Amino acid sequence: MSGADELQVESAVSEIEPGLIHIQVSFQSEVERHFPQLELYWKHSIVDIQSYWQPAAFRTKSLVPDFNHHIGSKATVSAPVGCFYNLNGLNRLTYALSDALNQTDFTMGVHEEDATLNCRVRLLTEPTRPRMSYQVVLRIDTRSIPYYESLRLVSNWWERMEGYRPAPVPDAARAPMYSTWYSFHQQITAQDIEEQCRSARELGIEAVIVDDGWQTSDSNRGYAYCGDWQVCPDRIPDMRVHVERIHRLGLKYILWYSVPFVGIHSQAWPRFKDKLLSFKENLGAGVLDLRYVDCREYLISTYERAVLEWDLDGFKLDFVDEFYLDVEQEAEPKPGMDYVSIQEAVDRFLTDVMERLRLIKPDIMIEFRQNYIGPLMRKYGNMFRAADCPNDAITNRMETLDIRLLSGTTPVHSDMVMWNPEEPVEAAALQMVNILFSVPQFSMRFEALPELHIDMTRFWLTFWREHRDVLLDGELSARSPEAMYPLVQADAEYKRLIAVYADVVVRTGLKVPKKLILVNGTLQDEIVVSFEEELAARKVRVLDCCGKIVREETASFAKGVQVLKIPGPGVVLIEDK
Repeated sequence: MSGADELQVESAVSEIEPGLIHIQVSFQSEVERHFPQLELYWKHSIVDIQSYWQPAAFRTKSLVPDFNHHIGSKATVSAPVGCFYNLNGLNRLTYALSDALNQTDFTMGVHEEDATLNCRVRLLTEPTRPRMSYQVVLRIDTRSIPYYESLRLVSNWWERMEGYRPAPVPDAARAPMYSTWYSFHQQITAQDIEEQCRSARELGIEAVIVDDGWQTSDSNRGYAYCGDWQVCPDRIPDMRVHVERIHRLGLKYILWYSVPFVGIHSQAWPRFKDKLLSFKENLGAGVLDLRYVDCREYLISTYERAVLEWDLDGFKLDFVDEFYLDVEQEAEPKPGMDYVSIQEAVDRFLTDVMERLRLIKPDIMIEFRQNYIGPLMRKYGNMFRAADCPNDAITNRMETLDIRLLSGTTPVHSDMVMWNPEEPVEAAALQMVNILFSVPQFSMRFEALPELHIDMTRFWLTFWREHRDVLLDGELSARSPEAMYPLVQADAEYKRLIAVYADVVVRTGLKVPKKLILVNGTLQDEIVVSFEEELAARKVRVLDCCGKIVREETASFAKGVQVLKIPGPGVVLIEDK
C-alpha cells in the first residue's frame, strides 16, 4: 500500500473458500480531509497464464508490460474487474473491487525481469469529497474454474451489495428493436420513422429507438443545439400524435437524449453556462455539473415531462461517461451544490432518474451503451448495448459477449445491425448469426433490401425468438476470448445451442439434452463435430441462412469426430424422437 502516510490503515483477509479471498482495507483519518490517491500493490507469478480479459479490452485480450498505460473504472465507465486465464479457458487470477463508484485505475502488467504480474490498483484517482474514512474490499480468485464462471460470480457478488441492486427488466427490453441512427443519422422525419416501423413490425421488431435529430434542424453532428429538448417541428410536427401512431403499429417508443451536454445555441445556455464541469470547444457544448441540484432537477423533470406528455416507453441516455473532474480541478462545494463528489452526484442523479420515471411508468426502459456497463449501471438502466461497430459482425459478436459476461439478467443488445444491400445473402446473414446471444437491434432502410435479405432477416428473428430461452437465459459458455469467441454455447434444461464462428472443432459435451442445435456461423458448408457420447435415432433438420430446409432425416451419431454438411451460415437441429 502507498499514499496513506498520514492515515491509519487496517486490513483483514477472509478466505471465502480455498483459492478465493476477500481483502478488506480501511483507511482512517482523525480529521475530515481530502484523501490522497491510495494504492494497493501485489505481485502474482505468471504460471499457466496466456491471456487477459477486462471489460474495456475490446479486440485486445493480450498481456501488457507493467509500464503500459492504466485502465480506468468508475460508475459510468467499465467495471473494476479483470481476469487472467489460460488457453483452456481456466481462471488463474480474477481480481475485482467492491468500489465501482469512484474513479479507480488499474495497471496489471508483466514485469519483464522475473515473469510476474505487477498488480497496482490506484484508488480515488479523481478529486472527491472530504472524508474521515474509506473502506474497500479487493476480491482475489485463483480457483481453477472457467474464466466466465469466475466473472459471473463477481457479478453476483456486486448484485448483493447495498446500492448495487439491478433495475427490474420489462419484457419489452428483451425484444428486437429498430434504431434510426445508421439509417438516417440526424435526417429523420415522423413519416420516415413510421414507414420503417411498419416494415419492422412485420419482421417481428417490437420497439423503435429514435436517435439524435428529433430535437434540432441542425445536421452538423456536434451538440451546440442540445439542452432544451424540445421537438423540432420540421422533423416531427406533433410528437404525441406521432408516438400514438407508433403504438398503434404495435411498437414501443424509446427516445435518445444526450445527457450531459448543453449547447451554446440552446435557450438553456444562459441558465447553466456557469454550472459546467467543462466546455467542449469542438462540440460547441458544455458538460453540466450534476453536483448542482438545479442541473439534476432540470434533466429529470425534462424526462418526466417527456413520458407524461408524449407517452414515451423508454430512453436512450447517452454520453454519461462525460461527468468527471480533471486532477487539477478542485472538489470544493459552491452555492447551489449538495454534493462535492461528482461521482456521488452522478449516482444520485441516475438513481433518481430510474426511480422517478418508474413512478410514472413502472415498465420504463433505459438503455446505456458500452462502455457504460458496470455494476452500478445495472441499477440505473435495464438495457445495455454494444458500442458502435457498423457493418462489423465479428466486433458485434465480441462486444455483446464481453458485456454478457458481467451483465447477469440485464439484457445485452447488439449494436445496430446493418449491411450493404448488394451483399450476397450468406454474407449478410453473418450480421445476424453473430449477434444471436444478444437482443437484435437494426438500423437499415428496409425498402432498400432485396426480398431475399428480408426473408433471411425474418428467418433469423423467428429463430432467435423461438430459442430466446436458451440464447438469453441459458447458462452461457463463451470460449476463447483471445480469439474473439469462436465457439459459444448456451444450455437450458431441454436444449443446448452451440454456435461456431471459425474453423474449430465443435464438442457436443456430455448429457446432451433432448434438443441439440448447432449453428454454422461461417461461410463454409461444413463443420467438424466431436460427439462425446452416442446420440441414437435423432430427428435431424438442416436449414440454410434463409430457413429453407436443405435436408430432413433420421440419423444416429456415433461417439467420435464427424463432419456435418451445413450450409454456411445455417443450422442443424438434432432432436430426440
